[in-house]
Amino acid sequence: MPADVRWFEELTKDDVEVAGGKGANLGELLRAGLPVPPGFVVTAPAYLAAIGEDGVRDQVREALAVLDPDDPAALTGTAESLQELVRKAAMPEGLRRQVLDAYRRLGPDAVVAVRSSATAEDTSGTSFAGMNQTFTNVSGDDAVLDAVVDCWASLFGERVCAYRASQGVTEEPAIAVAVQEMVDSQRSGVMFSVDPSTGNRSRVVIEAALGLGEVVVGGLVEPDTYVLTKEGPRLLHARVGHQAFRIVRGPDGRDRREDLSPEEGGRRVLSDEEAVELARLALRVEEHYGSPQDMEWAIGPDGRTWLVQSRPVTALEPEAVTGARPGETLVSGLGAAPGVVAGRVRILRDPKEGSRLQSGEILVAPMTNPDWVPTMRRAGALVTDGGGMTCHAAIVSRELRVPCVVGTRDATRVLRDGELVTVHGAEGTVYEGDVTSSLGAGAPRVAVRGEAASAGAVPAAEGAVVEPLATRLYVNLAMAERADEVAAMPVDGVGLLRAEFMITDALGGMHPRHLLALGRRGEFLDRMSASLVRITRAFAPRPVVYRTIDFRSNEFARLEGGERYEPVEANPMIGYRGCYRYVKEPELFELELELLARVREETPNLHVMIPFVRTRWELEACLELIDRSPLGRQRGLHRWVMAEVPSVVYRIPEYAALGVDGVSIGSNDLTQLMLGVDRDSEVCAELFDEADEAVLDAIGRIVGAAREAGITSSLCGQAPSNRPEFAEHLVRFGITSVSVNPDSVDAARGVIAAAERRLLLEQARAARGGEG
Repeated sequence: MPADVRWFEELTKDDVEVAGGKGANLGELLRAGLPVPPGFVVTAPAYLAAIGEDGVRDQVREALAVLDPDDPAALTGTAESLQELVRKAAMPEGLRRQVLDAYRRLGPDAVVAVRSSATAEDTSGTSFAGMNQTFTNVSGDDAVLDAVVDCWASLFGERVCAYRASQGVTEEPAIAVAVQEMVDSQRSGVMFSVDPSTGNRSRVVIEAALGLGEVVVGGLVEPDTYVLTKEGPRLLHARVGHQAFRIVRGPDGRDRREDLSPEEGGRRVLSDEEAVELARLALRVEEHYGSPQDMEWAIGPDGRTWLVQSRPVTALEPEAVTGARPGETLVSGLGAAPGVVAGRVRILRDPKEGSRLQSGEILVAPMTNPDWVPTMRRAGALVTDGGGMTCHAAIVSRELRVPCVVGTRDATRVLRDGELVTVHGAEGTVYEGDVTSSLGAGAPRVAVRGEAASAGAVPAAEGAVVEPLATRLYVNLAMAERADEVAAMPVDGVGLLRAEFMITDALGGMHPRHLLALGRRGEFLDRMSASLVRITRAFAPRPVVYRTIDFRSNEFARLEGGERYEPVEANPMIGYRGCYRYVKEPELFELELELLARVREETPNLHVMIPFVRTRWELEACLELIDRSPLGRQRGLHRWVMAEVPSVVYRIPEYAALGVDGVSIGSNDLTQLMLGVDRDSEVCAELFDEADEAVLDAIGRIVGAAREAGITSSLCGQAPSNRPEFAEHLVRFGITSVSVNPDSVDAARGVIAAAERRLLLEQARAARGGEG
């Protein structure tokens, strides 16, 4: 066969320049006798020759040479014009015949996957992987030819162009295209011949889902996870995920999304025997390459297993110490903040006992509130009886990077002062004794999945560049000490600056009205402005959105002097708080506005957000207070409101008319009010679901109403990074931005990028269908 089209069996791993990373590795696997569906590659030189006609190649070079990654409008226009140039160049007749001849040899109207195989993909250290397009369940001469050209055009997608320009990549891009017989996947997924989370090379890790593997690679579902020892192999444990839908081949031969019932989506994907067989296959691949591999696999209707990709696992750190796990499990709960730490237990029941905690001890408490923050800073880890994933202990621990387990119910009763324990924050487990060595404590995490990592994981290396997102990604922040570190992350600013924790420090544990009564107003302003400026300077010129104080009455009452000023409420979660409190106690709100005005004079990137807005009249009164203050007279100030109370669904047009610039959905409060579930209740934790249909409907209505009113919409919460399907909902709704905790930036970027790619792919397919 001429060199423009090469069968897999003609290729080896050394043919990357001709066949791209995917094509070269598929050829290598097939030649090694491993099960790979048949196929061929339209080579990179064939692509270059195709665009060399009619001067297209010269036009492409000229456009790339002057590309400015800091000019989004020009970048979009250039990317679109380059893609149009490639599509107009089309495919030369000679190459067209070669492609069709090869395709027809696969069988009449064969169903194939047409996959980009860029010469910079799937190679050690690259970051281009996953940026170009793949098309599944393609059938028919014209459809195959169109898909090949679309893969060529994807070489000039906006994200790829931005990445090249920002990296200063000057060499001419080239791309090959792999055309491979499609496996009608009943089950599929990925597997690693190393544990990617610890670097343990004695393990095989398999992720599995129903239907096409795109749902796993793209992070669209929570797959099953199977961990096996290489010796045997032997299954160590299986964790069953949850899958809301699968992608299958429809009657028309195209991809079809199929919703699954809770029973179907929660059923185990692989048997023990099937997991062991897959592990054996992974070991064969690793043995052939001589290094750990990241593989994609699929099981067809006949039960036969196929490999559809393999790539090296890059950026592996030295593996962690491994071994058996000694030590009895003492208590378990929800893993709220990751990390593994051993230390002596210190049981405290009141923040006033904080002086008893020695630095590095394990703080065990019934629950925490802002008064506990000074003590939490000294703790090696935190364990609480109560709380859920959105409670104070969980939020602050993640920001302080202190391992945390919440909702144990009985830690203060079961654990003993002075007892040596190990806290595994990710697992939500407290073990007897120091078992950090066998748990791999301190082992560096590794970049996993060449494709997924490049799409979403943010490299820790200085100067690393990440894929740009259409959805802005902000960070939640609560304390100033990590401002410089967090500001160095690839985020667009601070979407939620929680005032409560900084104010607790600035007040010295004193109720604000008590502080004012003592004439210490100036002291408060000086201490708070110093903390705020530290944050706004670190992020400048990116915006910092400051949420005004949202203490509830029971939290305020615990402060010194608080009992004199706070009402006793049976349900403070929906009581005297937020916007209504500012209207009733304007002197405290005015103090905060004075503080913000002082900071904005120095750093004008600070903006204000009002929490817990219930009605129009209270918001109107609150905005009048802002307008009458020095802050309201400053140019460029943006006024946001938190969308937490369900009434906001109906009020957004009115709020926009009052001059509100945007809404930020507080998914925790919105969920508890939509479902009637206390967000901090460990007893009702299984009822608290931000992805409940009613909650999602409310979020969709909020985003849509904001768009129609011409204001921005955001969401601050952990759900987008913890639950990939939730992020996809937000992207489909058209949300402007998402704000997550610092430890979730990498995960959130990955799942948002996957959701955006999926949406773009669906739109492209729909557009082609409409043209047809």
